[in-house]
Amino acid sequence: MALLERLDGSKKVQIKDFDPDMDGGIKRADAEKRTLALCNELDELQELLYAAQETPVLIVLQGMDTSGKDGTISHVMRYMNPQSCRVASFKAPTPLELSHDFLWRIHSETPGKGMITIFNRSHYEDVLVVKVHNLASPKIVKARYDHINNFERLLADSNTLILKFFLHISKDEQKKRLLDREGDPTKAWKLSPTDWEERELWDQYQTAFDDVINRCSKPYAPWYVVPSNHKWFRNLAIAEAMVEALRPHRKSWEQRLEQIGTEGLKQLRAMRQSH
Repeated sequence: MALLERLDGSKKVQIKDFDPDMDGGIKRADAEKRTLALCNELDELQELLYAAQETPVLIVLQGMDTSGKDGTISHVMRYMNPQSCRVASFKAPTPLELSHDFLWRIHSETPGKGMITIFNRSHYEDVLVVKVHNLASPKIVKARYDHINNFERLLADSNTLILKFFLHISKDEQKKRLLDREGDPTKAWKLSPTDWEERELWDQYQTAFDDVINRCSKPYAPWYVVPSNHKWFRNLAIAEAMVEALRPHRKSWEQRLEQIGTEGLKQLRAMRQSH
């Protein structure tokens, strides 16, 4: 049984119904062994993905501050070949970006065929932060959900695999992690007064995430709520979800590589015969 539920819009959910402390009844040592095995398989699948040059993959990471977006990239994605994997981070939009539609800065960062792109925050900031801070009218925010769904539908119609992960931590766990940063000189560079300011809006953000997941979970662009109080469980759950999404494509990628190899050998033989 999969560790994470694939949310495709077939039912309504609330973040509060997911336990951020869940560990699947798995011991940490066992989880780390399973994660390593999954990441090794992920490495194999990525190589096939890159060589076949057929399928783009978009990974979206969202969550409250300290939820583990950077940690996920460090611990799960580090097994990937950087030749075909990249990270795009989205912070507050620049004046240039604000002069365009809200998806303008997003589209150019989406993956090409054979590539994996990880969004560290994403286009969802434009309905999360904007809604919580009342930076746009409810009418505009509502329209943006539709624009996002259409945007992701366009990507999916172009053969892009889309996986969206909400890293779910408790408010108490966030406080602990923020305080840990203050006490660790190697992590203090991550500190920002806005982290504590945004924390005061915790309930509003949870409601905003409810709206995002319910309005923008689709069969072609599912959301996964990832219990993330235990970093080792978070890593295992995301690695498993990624492998399960890519694994069904292995055979078609291998067939594509066989075709490419056959054509390459044919061209090589023809070249040798002509000399």
